[in-house]
Amino acid sequence: MTAQTSATAPKLVAYEDAVRRYDPVLGIEVHVELGTLTKMFCAAEVAYGGEPNTQVTPVSLGLPGALPVVNGKAVEYAIRIGLALNCSISENCRFARKNYFYPDVPKNFQTSQYDEPIAFDGWIDIELDDGEVFRVEIERAHMEEDAGKNTHVGGLTGRIQGAEYSLVDYNRAGIPLVEIVTRPIEGAGERAPEVARAYVQTLRDIFRSLDVSEARMERGNVRADVNLSLRPTPESPLGTRTETKNVNSFRSIERSVRYEVSRQAGVLDAGHTVIQETRHFHEEDGTTSSGRVKSDAEDYRYFPEPDLVPVAPSREWVEEIRATLPEMPVARRRRLQTDWGYADAEMRDVVNAGAIDLIEATVAAGTSAAGARKWWMGELARRAKQDEIMLEDLVVTPAQIAQLQGLVESGRINDKIARQVLEGVLAGEGDPEAVVVSRDLEIVSDDGPLLAAIDDALAAQPDIVEKVRGGNQGPVGAIIGAVMKATKGQADAKRVRELVLDRIGS
Repeated sequence: MTAQTSATAPKLVAYEDAVRRYDPVLGIEVHVELGTLTKMFCAAEVAYGGEPNTQVTPVSLGLPGALPVVNGKAVEYAIRIGLALNCSISENCRFARKNYFYPDVPKNFQTSQYDEPIAFDGWIDIELDDGEVFRVEIERAHMEEDAGKNTHVGGLTGRIQGAEYSLVDYNRAGIPLVEIVTRPIEGAGERAPEVARAYVQTLRDIFRSLDVSEARMERGNVRADVNLSLRPTPESPLGTRTETKNVNSFRSIERSVRYEVSRQAGVLDAGHTVIQETRHFHEEDGTTSSGRVKSDAEDYRYFPEPDLVPVAPSREWVEEIRATLPEMPVARRRRLQTDWGYADAEMRDVVNAGAIDLIEATVAAGTSAAGARKWWMGELARRAKQDEIMLEDLVVTPAQIAQLQGLVESGRINDKIARQVLEGVLAGEGDPEAVVVSRDLEIVSDDGPLLAAIDDALAAQPDIVEKVRGGNQGPVGAIIGAVMKATKGQADAKRVRELVLDRIGS
């Protein structure tokens, strides 16, 4: 067999055909930025969105003579993650230098862990869309530092190829990371894309539950490298893998796996061999493209970091950390779904929208689970999509949504008016109660003004009055509509109907 080159790129194979004839095997490396105040080995601030190269120290810039010191909070967070993943925690581990040259690595090496990770031999169960539970084995979770960020200026793709020049921002260099590496994920079959997405989503939820990271994929707090290989049968040896780098959304993880399955099947069908390489995922069309030939461990010339002492967490400390672990996301979702009475599809939509915490807080603020879901998955989800932001970034709190639903349930406003109230809250006009008062939106509950509006509507449409008196109540809607218009929608339509029929009858 020959190796595939760009000149001999074969056709894609339909995904369904590819998984019928080949067995896909996954391997996923997830990097999570830890939410510490300072960097992994120095006192430089960790903050999102700062001016380039303002959050640096001699250590994070790799200046001669600068010596690193391990961030104790980062070690604690790494242990929390390891315990949540059912890993063993090392009694003695060390850092190593991973040597390679790239402009965003100021020291020409990355301080990482190689043969002695902080956590190893773990597993997590993930829940697929239909409720099936799939176990993923964890090989290791190790501590390291992030690299800086390159910005390639000019060209059409934003990549280094074709760029006029590149800029480097070292604010991110040295931020604490934990990298979680799976063992080969076998047995997923045609559901491999769904398994990959659900695994990373479960990890994201765990990071948030542990309060070790904001875990916002759109900010790069969580990044996934997705390895994939194909083999003829589940009994065959593992095939040659590719590694799609830095995939940063759940949808993209799924799409990248589907594409690589189809692409590699085409390579094998054409009689070529798959090249072991890194690949880039393209959001615009869901394809991947070749990056560089994948390095093996020996290419990085690992050796122990001479400037750092080993990390030796005591068993007492590890058990203290274990005692503080929260309820894990899968168990929590099942409990909340039972408490809230949501159908499987409803709960799945809530989870996918990132609304579970918001709904839980809204229920805790005093509203029903149905009422909370109505707002967060309805009008607020629409508004977040329109503004291209996360639900949690909307300028409205769970307590305000609970108050809004309370106004509806008390009859002071209806759902139509409630949407106007919500607009006012989002515009910064205050809590729902204040908006109702300032905009004079409360439903007219006094029968006096309603009867006056009804009498005007009846006088203006005598033909409808005669039809209703003749036993045809269908046209009564026109009278109700006229009254609602006259009261600017601030009347209780049910009460208006009662009064209209009573007026006509008498």
